[in-house]
Amino acid sequence: MTAPEHHYDANPKAHPGLHVIAAVEAAKGALALSAASGLELLGPAPLQRWIEELIKRFHLDPEHGSLAWLAHSISPNSVHLAAAIVLAYGVLHLIEAWGLWKAKAWASWLGCLGAALYLPFDIYALTRHPGWLATAVLIINVIVVWVLARDILKRRR
Repeated sequence: MTAPEHHYDANPKAHPGLHVIAAVEAAKGALALSAASGLELLGPAPLQRWIEELIKRFHLDPEHGSLAWLAHSISPNSVHLAAAIVLAYGVLHLIEAWGLWKAKAWASWLGCLGAALYLPFDIYALTRHPGWLATAVLIINVIVVWVLARDILKRRR
C-alpha cells in the first residue's frame, strides 16, 4: 500500500487562514494610503505645530532631542518623501492582501518573510516592556508566520 498523495488545493476558499491574514493586510494597506493622503493634504506646517505643541505640553527641550530634531526636519520635501514611503508601504500591503485572498504562493512567501522580520523586534519589545500587549503582538505574529509557512510547505509536497 502506498501513502495517499496530498495535493495542494488551489481553491482560495480552502484557505480561511489566508483570508483572515489578507483582510488584516488590506486594512493595513488602506490605513497607510489614508495616512499618505493625510500627509500630502496637511503639509509641513500643521505637523510642525503639532510637534511643537507636544514639546511644550511635555516640557521637553525645544532645541535637543528626537522631537526637536523632527520639528526642525519637517519640510515640504520631507513630507512628500514620507508620503511616498507610506504610499509604497500601503500599496505593497494591498498587493499582498490580494495575493493571499487568491491563495497565491508569492503572497504567502511575501507575508511570511514580512511577518518573520518583525519577530526579533517583537521579542525585544517583550523583554523591554513585558505585558499583555507585547505578548499578544508576538503571539499574533508567530501565528501569522506559522500559517503562511504551513501554506508554503503544503505547496511543496
